[in-house]
Amino acid sequence: MHLRGPEGQGGPEEQGSAPAIHCERVSWTESVYAELIALRGGTLAQIYGIGPVLEALRAGARRIERIVIAEGAAQHRLRDIVDRARKAGIPVRREPRQALDRLAGSQNHQGIIAIIAAAGYADPDDLIAASNESTVFVLLDGVEDPHNLGAIIRTAECAGVTAVVIPERRAAHITDTVVKASAGATEHMRVARITNLAAFVEEIKRKGFWVVGVEADARTAYTDYDYSGPLALVFGGEGQGLHRLVREKCDVMVSVPLRGHVSSLNVSVTAGIILFEAVKKRSKTPSE
Repeated sequence: MHLRGPEGQGGPEEQGSAPAIHCERVSWTESVYAELIALRGGTLAQIYGIGPVLEALRAGARRIERIVIAEGAAQHRLRDIVDRARKAGIPVRREPRQALDRLAGSQNHQGIIAIIAAAGYADPDDLIAASNESTVFVLLDGVEDPHNLGAIIRTAECAGVTAVVIPERRAAHITDTVVKASAGATEHMRVARITNLAAFVEEIKRKGFWVVGVEADARTAYTDYDYSGPLALVFGGEGQGLHRLVREKCDVMVSVPLRGHVSSLNVSVTAGIILFEAVKKRSKTPSE
């Protein structure tokens, strides 16, 4: 069977545009409830949205159980995803749009959901053992907003960061919301969870890392640091900034000077500014 257009009209294939996407048709009352149980039990997760699902297929980092497409979804936008899924042997099926609404918990799924293995986290000890002069870690000290976490992971991946490190408690973790906010960058970026951020900072300093904390009232402007060698950039949570123990263990504190009336930037914006300053500085040769 294939996806069709509105009632009484042929799908795009019959109207002379892109060929129809052929998918398995399943009774959603049974399949969706089964998936909801697995999702709530933590054995499966979901990724929704065209960009995140496409990145999950490209990365191949997590096993994709199946892809669900909403009836009536724009076929030309989904063709690349469906082709990749077929080649990888991943089942693709279509469901009524309300079934996808139920799975995603919202209508913000762009007509596609991938049912995927639950997120796995990198081992922090492995990350440290594999570090070298080019390693860059982003450490997040209590970022709780999943949209901020997703945006930071997206920026970190684009900036070539080695890994993002987050606390196990009082912090956002990898969820479908984070994956969507990251535009699928979570499928390419290693993320580690740790029990004690201050202790982790101490450990990487013993391995030769320079640890740069970011805070609004720091005296050193972010443009005045060279960001060379093994590097860890530490960003505080929304509103509270860095915890005292973490701040005290940083080698240097930098800030982004502001010129307007508002006293602070969103943490994901600050991360973007400083990460690409670090990229610029680390790209220069010693003679420059």
